[in-house]
Amino acid sequence: MQELLDGFTAYLIDRKKKSRNTVMGYRSDIIKYIEYLNKIGIKKISKTDKMTVVTYLLNTKKSGKSDATVARILASIRAFYSYIIGNVTKMEDPSENIEIPRAEKKNPNFLTAKEVEILLKEPSDFSPKGSRDKAMLELLYATGIKVSELVEINIDDINLAHGLLRCKGSNGERILPIGRKAGAAIKNYLDFGRDKLTINDSAKSLFVNRNGGKLSRQGFWKILKHYGKSAGISKDITPYTIRHSFAMHLLENGADLEAIRQLLGHNDITATQVYEKMIDGHIREVYKKTHPRA
Repeated sequence: MQELLDGFTAYLIDRKKKSRNTVMGYRSDIIKYIEYLNKIGIKKISKTDKMTVVTYLLNTKKSGKSDATVARILASIRAFYSYIIGNVTKMEDPSENIEIPRAEKKNPNFLTAKEVEILLKEPSDFSPKGSRDKAMLELLYATGIKVSELVEINIDDINLAHGLLRCKGSNGERILPIGRKAGAAIKNYLDFGRDKLTINDSAKSLFVNRNGGKLSRQGFWKILKHYGKSAGISKDITPYTIRHSFAMHLLENGADLEAIRQLLGHNDITATQVYEKMIDGHIREVYKKTHPRA
């Protein structure tokens, strides 16, 4: 089934235009599914049926996986069969009409404006690494971009004169304002930090690691965790925490949902509406804690 797996991967990249991370996630899920099929003696995908898929999902659930993980795996399997039926062979779709486990939805974690201010003050402006980290944190909060988008930024994507960023995401390209403080932090990094970190003058990546190569997503996660801890913030801080904080603070200060949707790069406004619900809940919580007659 290696040919099916390779064809499916190429289909996701070339036809569906999925991001690298999404493709790797789908591929990983299908590799494990194929390993299961080999284990139970199924050598041809056409020999699978609904019971095959249901049994695999039940075994996955019994192994300790969450409902959200099982739902994601089922989505990968459905995409796999959709590719096969549409491009390889005609067969009944064994993943059809299988109920997806309901995953518990949790409100995104976010920082208060004061916590963001404390976090952004942590990196030093006076060292190459500190100036880089300061620029990254300021830019992340100023734009609400994903960490996968952050590490893909090239020097040519930044226009400091006009205060703009060209962001290349999975849903296409968008132009974002970067704000005065983020712009100043990036200029400081370019003037005094980046040249001391790069080895190759032709390197295009804006943010580089200590070896002069492009900074990885994992590398940024470690950096963010370090500053969250040193800032004394007890909340679990991830790149998405900063993204959610960006959206929440815009909404709190009067921005409309459609503008936030465009800034975040959401395809559908429903993905952005979660912040509106969070604002309502947050306001009620503050009221109960602070109003003398609540």
